[in-house]
Amino acid sequence: MLKKSYISGVASYLPSKVITNDDLAKFVDTSDEWIFQRTGIKQRHISEGESCADLAYKSAKMAIDNSGIDINDIDGIVVATATTDVRFPAVATYVAGRLGIDCYAYDISAACAGFIFGLNVADNAIKLGQSKNVVVVGVDLFSKLVDWKDRNTCVLFGDGSGAVVLSSCEEEDDYGIFSTHIYSSGKNADLLKSYEIGKIGLHMNGKAVYKFAVKSMGDSIIDALKYNNMDKKQVDWVVPHQANLRIIESVANYIDFDMDKVIVSLQNHANTSAATIPLAMDSAIRDNKFKSGDILALTAMGSGFSWGSCLLKWK
Repeated sequence: MLKKSYISGVASYLPSKVITNDDLAKFVDTSDEWIFQRTGIKQRHISEGESCADLAYKSAKMAIDNSGIDINDIDGIVVATATTDVRFPAVATYVAGRLGIDCYAYDISAACAGFIFGLNVADNAIKLGQSKNVVVVGVDLFSKLVDWKDRNTCVLFGDGSGAVVLSSCEEEDDYGIFSTHIYSSGKNADLLKSYEIGKIGLHMNGKAVYKFAVKSMGDSIIDALKYNNMDKKQVDWVVPHQANLRIIESVANYIDFDMDKVIVSLQNHANTSAATIPLAMDSAIRDNKFKSGDILALTAMGSGFSWGSCLLKWK
């Protein structure tokens, strides 16, 4: 019998230190009004002494607890991150070690699109019957990459982690992931990248990234709907990568979707790269927005350029 996957648990973790826009204005030529009008961001969380593995472990453990799955039944851990603590081993292996389980564990790097890529590989592992329960974590600590004197980039990012547990269900079950879609094009890779290893700072062509993000995220949702012979009217919620409110609004406009049905949480945590979608999902769950049977469209775009989507029915 064919299998498919569904999200059985969701959780997120943010470091306790908060830097507001007003805090930033004390050491960068900016203001709360300037940042909020251009990005929709009010604050970001910054790690003080907590590593990427620390954040990943905390969200993973809570997601497993929320799923009700016995921790020893976890078959794999996939961590999407661009800010590993060490070159090797993988952050995922540290997470597995702290959870006290032996399972396959590895990292993937697709920047802000990493969580969607992680869902893709975990979903396929379950569909193939290779796994029954897989933890997918999105985690990034961009506070250690950005130049805190560059107001064009430092205002955009924060630290955070989010995780889901994907579990196996039967193909005939009326819930779960319909499909995932991932894409990459290296033609414009240099338009959004970190500086060389050992150097602090990010290079970003804001206009080019904005334009590409809107089209690629919108098109990836359209692709998912076409693949499943579905109409956008059937979608209850869009959960986009939380990079910039203007991008999110433009994506909604591109696909002609009501912003009242778009999950937005970036005002509270800024762009946490691979972590933003599970952070937004966890926020929506705590606000009791998702109901059983709701159709969710997840989408993200990141450096590479890499982008993708996931279409699912909430259990």
